[in-house]
Amino acid sequence: MIEINKNILNFLNECEGECAKVFLKIDEIEFKNQLKVLNAFNSCKVQSRHFIGSTGYGHNDIGKEKACELLKTIFNTEDAFISPLISCGTEAISQSLFGILRPGDNMLCISGTPYDTLKKVIFGVEGKNIGSLKDYNIGYDEVDLVDENFDTAKIIEMVKENKPKVIYIQRSRGYTFRNALTVKKIGQVIADVKKATGTKAYFVVDNCYGEFCEESEPTDVGADLVIGSLLKNMGGGIASTGGYMAGKSELIELISYKITSPALGTDIGSFEQGYKQIFEGIFVAPHVVAQAKKVAILTAVALNKLGYQTKPNLADPQADIVCCIKFGDKDKLVNFTRAIQYSSAIDSDSTLEAGEMDGYEDLIIMASGSFNQGSSIELSCDGPMRPPYTAYLQGGLSYAHGKIGLTNALSTIWKN
Repeated sequence: MIEINKNILNFLNECEGECAKVFLKIDEIEFKNQLKVLNAFNSCKVQSRHFIGSTGYGHNDIGKEKACELLKTIFNTEDAFISPLISCGTEAISQSLFGILRPGDNMLCISGTPYDTLKKVIFGVEGKNIGSLKDYNIGYDEVDLVDENFDTAKIIEMVKENKPKVIYIQRSRGYTFRNALTVKKIGQVIADVKKATGTKAYFVVDNCYGEFCEESEPTDVGADLVIGSLLKNMGGGIASTGGYMAGKSELIELISYKITSPALGTDIGSFEQGYKQIFEGIFVAPHVVAQAKKVAILTAVALNKLGYQTKPNLADPQADIVCCIKFGDKDKLVNFTRAIQYSSAIDSDSTLEAGEMDGYEDLIIMASGSFNQGSSIELSCDGPMRPPYTAYLQGGLSYAHGKIGLTNALSTIWKN
């Protein structure tokens, strides 16, 4: 049983007052995105018959075809691919990179070092040939952000020197203490680099945690491809698995050859369970994302008032659903994360321990008492066991649940 500490609840109620204007802005963005999604459903003429799945080869799978049409309409792109057979965002990104890049090509990441789970995809493992980009003789370089902004001059220099085929941007913060990159910043750097270099490189954006956080998406401002997971924003907490790519038709075609085979592309691929969860998840996603953004900003304001460094701050644009909290203390990170797990509807009786996870370099502590395993649009909190012991809290299918979880978690560091 969760017993609410009235002093903490009163404190959070006061914090809510400070968040009021930001909450109104979140509501405005939700309304615009919900209208966009509803219009996409209507223009694509989604019908109940599209919920039905397919078997075997999956030829003429009308549900998959309609879901792809819906996605390209939402993202305003030439084409899109969405599949419940893609397990997570890392897989979607990996398949996309290997679909587009060839031996001898170069990739340039302009948002610093990518998220931990992509490091083996890019660099491989020393002494082993695991099929990484490096193992396929695909070059990689990166340019760090400067004060949470693109280092445009350095990027232009690197583009001219290395002539990359892919210019890669990670929109969300990963395990770094920074704010997510806004669509405006992404659009500006794309325009500036193209103007200065005339590059024909593809601008590819890891869109995880960012969908529906703003009124527009990276593909509205020049990105050639966005990639994401249905276990995060885009699935609305209803889709139980899946990933997507949306962008130029030539890129979707190349990626489809990697996902199945060069002989088949997206003409095959069955999913007997059907697509109702995917359609419903996309439909509710703008609302669920808005709830998660409110949880994130309330958390940031509350922890900041208690003396901890947090991002985002009230004045920061929210370009993803994450709040990061720099505890500077291993025990505080562990106890706070455990309290989020205790506040979950599922597996609330589990006491977390930091452990090894596939794709991560450090021990990770992760609270994810979710209906769908690993779903980070549901209330979750995780962090690497390394200084400065930063927690990354995200999600919340409802704002009320997020507030309850935060109330419980604050009790681990609260001083009466």
